[in-house]
Amino acid sequence: MNRKNAFSAGYDEGGRIASHIETTKINGVEPFAYLKTTLEAIADGHPKSRIDELLPCNFTLSK
Repeated sequence: MNRKNAFSAGYDEGGRIASHIETTKINGVEPFAYLKTTLEAIADGHPKSRIDELLPCNFTLSK
């Protein structure tokens, strides 16, 4: 599904998510690992004041 399909299906948020996933790919980040790590960080209380750290361009998968 790409952004255009997501918008035409009536899901504006789906288009934003699809766009964000494409951004991860452009930044050389594996989308599933990015989403998993980012959602876990948010669930664990990552501070809103440091949200930029969770952007795909700043993402590094720590092992």
